[in-house]
Amino acid sequence: MNHSSPVNKQGQTEQQFLEAYDVSQFERPSVTVDMLIFTVADEEEQNYRKLSPKSLNILLVKRGDHPFIGQWALPGGFVSPNESLEEAAKRELRTETNIDNIYLEQLYTWGEVDRDPRTRVISTSYMALVNSEALEVVAGDDAAEAEWFQIEDKWLRETKTATPDGSITEKWFELRLQHEEVELTATIKVTKTVAGRIIREHREIVEANQIAFDHAQIIQYALERLRNKIEYTDIAFALMPELFTLTELQQVYEVILGKELLAAAFRRKVADKVIETNQFRKHAGHRPSKYFRFNPEWMDQA
Repeated sequence: MNHSSPVNKQGQTEQQFLEAYDVSQFERPSVTVDMLIFTVADEEEQNYRKLSPKSLNILLVKRGDHPFIGQWALPGGFVSPNESLEEAAKRELRTETNIDNIYLEQLYTWGEVDRDPRTRVISTSYMALVNSEALEVVAGDDAAEAEWFQIEDKWLRETKTATPDGSITEKWFELRLQHEEVELTATIKVTKTVAGRIIREHREIVEANQIAFDHAQIIQYALERLRNKIEYTDIAFALMPELFTLTELQQVYEVILGKELLAAAFRRKVADKVIETNQFRKHAGHRPSKYFRFNPEWMDQA
């Protein structure tokens, strides 16, 4: 039996190839990570008989250095050669915002050539939905501030053009982020091209105000993904306490989806995801409401 190492066209074994390999023959881009940390927060409600209205929020940091100094950005930074993407994401999140030990899900990789004025940068974004009350956010590293911004996004208009083998659909969205007196805005255009069975989607920022880099389009894309995920996963329960009412759970779904839901239809939708308890919420001004808890076995029943 021949146990000799396989060789390439130049007659090199793998060891010989690696010893002779010139790492400088290809220009290497920088790699970064960006984190989208979402939460649902209570707003002030004057009527104590009603549940406090809620809003979807995202964590942003104010840049303390060039480029885009003074503008707001997603927490993130460069990946070191000796760490994985996820390790870099957790490290940057910890050093820029003091947040640690949360589950991050990889969202998308962004690689437009001119997305960073410093150099060629490829960025992988991560997303998490967290309970902000359990976190103590503190700005650090090169971030001047770290704050939760309330998110509002709306569809502006849409055009559709037929092509010989398909169609081109262009949609415009407005993104508005608010923290106290600070308001950030952006307009994002999403172009969907259908050619036979091939579908391509391209995003671009038409206009941005005080949102650094291409982070406005990353946020808009993450909102789409978050709304899709809440429909078929248990991601919403990351925001819920151990015991909750169905009305409280419905509020969270409505805030993330950006629309009101019919109570009866919603209860049917989440029936397998929750377990009814014998405990009731008793609060001044409210009728007693039964408490539920998350059903960890709901996926087995689906």
